[in-house]
Amino acid sequence: MSKKVIRLKDIAKLANVSVGTVDRVIHKRGEVSEDSYKKIMAIVEKTGYTPNLLARTLGSNKVFRISAVIPNPEQDEYWKFSSDGIAKAEKDWVQYSIQVKPHPFDLYDKSTFVKSAKAAIKSRPDGLLLAPIFHNEALEVIEMCNKANIPYVLFNNNLAEAKPLTFVGQDLYASGQLGAELLSLSQKESGTYAILHIYDDISNSTHLSEKEKGFRDYFKNLKGAKNKAIGIDLNFTHKKTLEKELNELLGTPDLRGLLVTTSKGASVVSALLEKHGKNGIRLVAYDLLAENISFLKKGIIDFLINQNSKQQAYVGITHLSNYLLFKKLPPNSLFPLEIITRQNLNSYLAAHIGE
Repeated sequence: MSKKVIRLKDIAKLANVSVGTVDRVIHKRGEVSEDSYKKIMAIVEKTGYTPNLLARTLGSNKVFRISAVIPNPEQDEYWKFSSDGIAKAEKDWVQYSIQVKPHPFDLYDKSTFVKSAKAAIKSRPDGLLLAPIFHNEALEVIEMCNKANIPYVLFNNNLAEAKPLTFVGQDLYASGQLGAELLSLSQKESGTYAILHIYDDISNSTHLSEKEKGFRDYFKNLKGAKNKAIGIDLNFTHKKTLEKELNELLGTPDLRGLLVTTSKGASVVSALLEKHGKNGIRLVAYDLLAENISFLKKGIIDFLINQNSKQQAYVGITHLSNYLLFKKLPPNSLFPLEIITRQNLNSYLAAHIGE
């Protein structure tokens, strides 16, 4: 026997109130007497009534607009993946009247980040997806969102001071610890381990500082070893100067391993390490970028920690869409720390994980 569908007018009849009163209680709009509220909610609980939110939303002809403030995808393959994830999410949600407009900014110019974010907020979107790679400027943008009552989701980088609907990304502190562990794994002798920040300003980038904190704490707490952990900031360095500083580092007699925190910087370090010779130096980098995959296959990069930027952006738009359509509060979406090696690379790519 099929289960009877409970309608608003059925609840109204059982509670001896108007359909309008039931509607105000169910959809939390307007005021009703305490007695009516209790009777209606008791019937809702007893009958198991759930509102058809999708039908109600589609019937309203409401178009929900989401703005996505992300780095220019043409500047970096990592952010190209994020842009692809946003496009895929819009394609999946367009049938539910969700529209997504990207607001790209220069990856190396924080003033354009603020400019793009202000333009996005000025357009009065129903929701905002934000990649807050510039910490101080991101706090300014978040304050603007709060004043405008625009719900927002952070992805790739979390901010302790913010209160987004959710954060989509990885535990960056744990990511730094993992990088340190991969570098020191099975190393027989103590030595120097370096974490390198290339093309990014660690002083204004929480995602880099959290990785370095995890990296340093791992070696600090590693028992039975006298390792030296150092951090090197190579932000906006002239190419020749960058190569000079890296070559000096590679010449460190007891250098055992390098963790490169920026996915794009990995290819620079890999090329120099290939020219210099591995000499027992282990290299851990981030993300399945084309050049990184090539150096992984060659054995120059030993491990890649995949952050899955495409899926991060996709999930961010999905969470916003669910919230706008169904008022569904999203959970925090911490992504796993995926370790890619030469041995599992082909199977991982063949599985199309994150596509």
